[in-house]
Amino acid sequence: MSYVQNTDRERDAMLATLGAGSLEELLAPIPQKLRDRCQPQWPAALTEMELHDHFVALASRNAAAAELPCFLGAGVYDHYVPAAVEHLANRAEFVNSYTQYQPEASQGYLQALFEYQSFICALTGFDIANASLYDGATALAEAILMVNTNRRRHRVVISAGIHPEYREVLVTYFHNIDIEIIEVALQADGSTSPDALAAAMDETTFAVAIQSPNFLGVIEETATLANRAHGCDAKVIAVCDPISLATLTPPGEWGADIAVMEGQCLGTPPYFGGPGLGIVATGKALLRRLPGRIVGRTKDLDGRTGYVLTLQTREQHIRRERATSNICTNQAYIALRAAVYLAALGPQGLQEVANLCAQGCASLAARVADVDGFSVYSGTQPVFKEFALRCPTDAAEVATAMRQHGIAAGVPLGRFDPALRNLLLVAVTERRTAEELDRYVSALRDVSGELRPPSKTSETARENLEQRA
Repeated sequence: MSYVQNTDRERDAMLATLGAGSLEELLAPIPQKLRDRCQPQWPAALTEMELHDHFVALASRNAAAAELPCFLGAGVYDHYVPAAVEHLANRAEFVNSYTQYQPEASQGYLQALFEYQSFICALTGFDIANASLYDGATALAEAILMVNTNRRRHRVVISAGIHPEYREVLVTYFHNIDIEIIEVALQADGSTSPDALAAAMDETTFAVAIQSPNFLGVIEETATLANRAHGCDAKVIAVCDPISLATLTPPGEWGADIAVMEGQCLGTPPYFGGPGLGIVATGKALLRRLPGRIVGRTKDLDGRTGYVLTLQTREQHIRRERATSNICTNQAYIALRAAVYLAALGPQGLQEVANLCAQGCASLAARVADVDGFSVYSGTQPVFKEFALRCPTDAAEVATAMRQHGIAAGVPLGRFDPALRNLLLVAVTERRTAEELDRYVSALRDVSGELRPPSKTSETARENLEQRA
């Protein structure tokens, strides 16, 4: 493949073929404000050394999670990654540019993915897991398509406790598909009401999706919610945190039909928000509708154990009309890291990580609730690893002020919904020490005295949120 820049003649020929008179005309459908944001602000020409220094200066404006106590979460978390993960996953045998289509040349990688699938089954309580998808959001969308088999049913009921970005992905996925998404608002304590969930369902509902712990960290009444959904003959899709399953009842035991998860927390650093790992697990009844691929174990003619790609229900491998998904790749390398992480910790180690997250989160939530002007949005509801902190003013202002104290205090939720602008989502992983929790509380007390009184707009947003709940 040539990486030589196109000549003017070649560019003109392509534009003529496309029926555009210029590059500007070709790009005209893209809003100008978006195009302006993509223009780099540097001189027209720099030497290689100058460009390198420029990028180093830009990178230095970022603060790595290792440089300050990081309480950021909202789907991407600062968990400790054991040295064994980096050492084994970065071996040359595993760091490759493509997937394992030739089993005779990929036995080690396929075995690792087989073990990964086994670990996920053990975590979720299901019989089958695939060899990964892109991320948690697309895994949820693919899970809904898995159970969309009855043409007379077109409604999906989802809890507003599902990550807002996941919900946006669903809207994009189903834009041109006859699937209606009905969203059930959270209650004032941040949980999903079983009665509200049941009221949103009717005879056209084929799936219900709930997240526990949900986006605000609240642990839902999953069994009750599942019973209500099954009462309407709808499949239940559970969105889970894989680490939480070391201490909470797995979805395969409380009534879910499919479990989907984001696996970044299993051995992959935050990396500025990516890459992720889409995890899907289910029972045998939905085996042949599972998207992506499954690694299987078999025997060769000489009786030796071998690993192969067993099921590949995507349009690249089978007739398009029989394909269950157009997912064309996966996150095998991130799944490999997850397998090494889970093997290194084992059941006891993973449970210890989960307990540290839960205990640290509960401890910090109880202490910040005593800071003047602040309270925990979910009240006394049980939470895992995250909680929403109600602030006396815009949470973005609180986060900025806390940053001046050397703490990444959390994610302001106004970025997802203006009605949530006074909520700060605080994540506490096993990496947060007792000293860092003390620093957080001390800094928040200082910040509480520095903040200006809440504006009328902020108060109105809070009232609107409570009315909606």
